[in-house]
Amino acid sequence: MAFSLGRALARITALAFAAASTLAVSEGVASAEGKIAVVNVQQAVMQTDDGMRAAATLKKLFDKRQQELDARQQELARAREDIEKQSRILSRQALEKRMEDWQRRMVELQTKFVENNKELQEKQGQLTGPILKKMLGVISHLAKKSSYELIIDKQAVPYARPDLDLTEQVVQMYNSGDAAADAPAAAPEGEKKDEKK
Repeated sequence: MAFSLGRALARITALAFAAASTLAVSEGVASAEGKIAVVNVQQAVMQTDDGMRAAATLKKLFDKRQQELDARQQELARAREDIEKQSRILSRQALEKRMEDWQRRMVELQTKFVENNKELQEKQGQLTGPILKKMLGVISHLAKKSSYELIIDKQAVPYARPDLDLTEQVVQMYNSGDAAADAPAAAPEGEKKDEKK
């Protein structure tokens, strides 16, 4: 029943970044002599200052929800033990009623778990979406600036020479604000602020 934040982050991030699995950044078709590089987009997003803040926000939310779910699960385990202990002294009708109540509560807990999981996935999308958008702008800026014909998400290729990996470079560019004019600002806390026009 335990929810793994790491697995959820990886699964959600993989889904959110599927569109970035192959990022063509040249105006024309890449030639055989063109410069090619790779970037681990998921890793880059999570290593940015904004990505680390988003992960911390998700962890706080996850930890609080997980404690609530764990407490309810323990309560149900105790209730089950109590039913088993009293199964010999309760009437069949009373036992069936208690088992039905326990099963209803178990279904409610499982439903709550699924709802929390979905909400955490949505929250991660809200938090990381703007970061991803800005990161893609940084990658595009780097490609134009350094004349790369193609930059591919490292997760989409089975092998790439280590010297072709620009992940650390794009993280540094993102954190330093380099290419900020080309990329929209990220909102890592997921809160939209009212803009006055």
